[in-house]
Amino acid sequence: MGDHHVVVVGGGFGGLQLVNGLKGAGVKITLVDRRNHHLFQPLLYQVATTILATSEIAWPIRRLYADRPDVTVLLGEVTDVDSGAKTVSLRNGMTLGYDTLVLATGATHAYFGRDEWEPVAPGLKTLEDATTIRRRVLLAFEKAEMEADPAVRDALLTFTIVGAGPTGVELAGIIAELAHFTLPKEFRNIDTRKTRVVLVEAGPRVLPAFAEELSAYAQKALEKLGVEIHLGKPVTECSADGVRIGETFIASRTIVWAAGVTASPAARWLDVQADRAGRVVVEKDLSAPGLPDVFVIGDTASVMREDGKPVPGIAPAAKQQGGYVAKVIRARLSGKPAPAPFRYRHQGSLATIGQSAAIIDFGRIKLKGWIAWWIWGLAHIYFLIGTRSRFAVAWSWLWIYLSGQHSARLITQRETMREEG
Repeated sequence: MGDHHVVVVGGGFGGLQLVNGLKGAGVKITLVDRRNHHLFQPLLYQVATTILATSEIAWPIRRLYADRPDVTVLLGEVTDVDSGAKTVSLRNGMTLGYDTLVLATGATHAYFGRDEWEPVAPGLKTLEDATTIRRRVLLAFEKAEMEADPAVRDALLTFTIVGAGPTGVELAGIIAELAHFTLPKEFRNIDTRKTRVVLVEAGPRVLPAFAEELSAYAQKALEKLGVEIHLGKPVTECSADGVRIGETFIASRTIVWAAGVTASPAARWLDVQADRAGRVVVEKDLSAPGLPDVFVIGDTASVMREDGKPVPGIAPAAKQQGGYVAKVIRARLSGKPAPAPFRYRHQGSLATIGQSAAIIDFGRIKLKGWIAWWIWGLAHIYFLIGTRSRFAVAWSWLWIYLSGQHSARLITQRETMREEG
């Protein structure tokens, strides 16, 4: 093993793809992450909506690299980077020296200057977020079953999702199906079919990144499920009692934020240019400006396509960037010419609307409905890690299809973000 030390911060799709791409390269790799697991984020909303268990979409990072003696895994949080000294500082006081640094630190929720909304409107980026949302959704029905005041009961049975991108649309569809088809027979004092699911989007249509025809189909499919859609007006107030959309107040005890993200502090650590979302504006080889030994990938990086549009913050993009940087590092170490500038290959956009429909945009080919849902499911099962996870997820989906019952409806997490009333 060589002496070249590659420090990778972030065990998401980009970070893992990079580490996998450096297998056999003769370098020492230290992978640092704040959590001990890799998370398959595209299915995180299914944990939040009681379809999948946490263990079905997350894997211990140490286990993934147990057979790679060149990889050291550290559970820690990076607080600063000294690019002059080529060191990385961790919150526990540890300092790591590097020859090459790769920042794949992802993004978190963006509340557009209203961070005080976070306790009452959690976003969905981590397993903790998913289990918190799941608990709030299930507790809302439980509290409504015992509530004598009709106004309070209605507020408990009103679920508001802010943001109509893929995460918001998928959450709205599954919560509507849960209320209208799964739960009605289980409660005696309430009719869960009267649940309101409200989807709020400041823009003119749902799923704005998709073609208009697919966006229109998704909206009709959501409305068929009973989802109430508000377009063209932003949320101006979020509280424990509900949300205000323009001048309209909706009493809602469960709010989920899916309206935007902001990057990690990587740009501040490196003292380099960032875009409005805080992402590092990288060079064509994905290195940080003026820092050829520091690469930034995934949701932390602002990368432009040939057509002038930004590379989307999705898993395939992060994986492509991780694989590309691995090739750059290999070329440098072997003295070979550097690869051509990074070029993103769009493999299509996918989104589901409940458990019976989906939309897929491959560019020239656009699919919707049942066949799109099957393709969506097969694609996600294929990209899961390990046979066990593929089987478990496939079985959970088959069980729901045959029985109509969600298999992960346990209330196990203690509420920490809002006192129970």
